[in-house]
Amino acid sequence: MNTPFGIANLWLEGDAITRFVALVLLTSSIVTWVILLTRLWDLRNLRKLKPELEKFWHATSFEQGIQSFSDHANNPYYQIARSATKASAHHQSQSSNHRELLQTLNYSEWMARSVKNSIDGIAAGLQKGLTFLGSTGAIAPFVGLFGTVWGIYHALISISSSGSAQIDQVAGPIGEALIMTALGLAVAIPAVLGFNALNRANKLFVADLNRFGNDLLAYFVTGARVNSGE
Repeated sequence: MNTPFGIANLWLEGDAITRFVALVLLTSSIVTWVILLTRLWDLRNLRKLKPELEKFWHATSFEQGIQSFSDHANNPYYQIARSATKASAHHQSQSSNHRELLQTLNYSEWMARSVKNSIDGIAAGLQKGLTFLGSTGAIAPFVGLFGTVWGIYHALISISSSGSAQIDQVAGPIGEALIMTALGLAVAIPAVLGFNALNRANKLFVADLNRFGNDLLAYFVTGARVNSGE
């Protein structure tokens, strides 16, 4: 049934700017939900890898422990351990006749820096999409408000031109313009909530990576895992 009210009529009766604002909000909403669902799925898969740490520490050799990790291409624990192995081998392979800048650092400092760099790189990857969510959450309400103001402006012009301001003629155009504000909030609220949830989940996961990195550093420097509880 055709109706002079609602989003459909807003699109049909709106001008180019009104439609552009609507498209911006629609696109932002789609991208927001794609980021949220993708990142939540990724974090779910990363949390499944945590039990593999015990297999790593209970392995009979370091290489066996590394191979116990699954999905090497996407496993941050494997990537940190492999990076630490390469850093250790590189530092120890330097001879006194071929000194590099890294030789000004002792073995412990070099390994600490290498492990930290590896964790920082993974943490940076976890931030993917958060900038868009934060920006969308901050800007979308104002985009919707702009659409509302623009729609009300043109509705008032139309009413003025017709010379009639009866309630049935005012309610439709004004109500349709106010829909823009609602659309802006509908885009912003999931973006803000998703940003906060992902940011907190990322911090918790990075904390786990730091604990693993500290244990790994202790293993390379002292030959034993710190506070292993064994």
